[in-house]
Amino acid sequence: AGDGDCGHTHARAAQAIQEWVRARPPPAAPAQLLSTLADLLLEKMGGSSGVLYGLFLTAAAGPLRNGGDLAAWADAMDAGVEAMQRYGGAAPGDRTMLDPLCAAVQALHALRGPNAQLLPVLAAAVQSAEAAAEATRHMEAGAGRASYISSARLLQPDPGAAAVAAVLRAVLEALQS
Repeated sequence: AGDGDCGHTHARAAQAIQEWVRARPPPAAPAQLLSTLADLLLEKMGGSSGVLYGLFLTAAAGPLRNGGDLAAWADAMDAGVEAMQRYGGAAPGDRTMLDPLCAAVQALHALRGPNAQLLPVLAAAVQSAEAAAEATRHMEAGAGRASYISSARLLQPDPGAAAVAAVLRAVLEALQS
């Protein structure tokens, strides 16, 4: 779908992140970590995905400047999605990376609860994201490059949506290990 570069841009991002982590330890402060990742993706990832991830991470860093408790992470995710919607012009249901991201963010609102536990909440968020990514298979593209393609030819889940679900799954698996 789109112009077919989703896998290549995500591979470039993964390679850039791996090289960065090998070269120096990531910042310990959550806001600085997200800001640095945003800069890295904007520079190395390319494509509209790189810009959208950069926007997301830059906005998400804001609520984490005063610490990284679980509620702040939920606020950060909200800020990231809001920035993507504002600047990218897409909305949930448009068959984009926002579909799984918004589904995950809804599940992450549980982090604001008094007895919230990160891993179970994140696992639920990943499951929601994966289901939402799969659901894009049956959506008409309302934004992004896939919107230029006939709906009859869009038979697979949106690649950007699948990539977001995979990134969230990787975050969960890294935190579990």
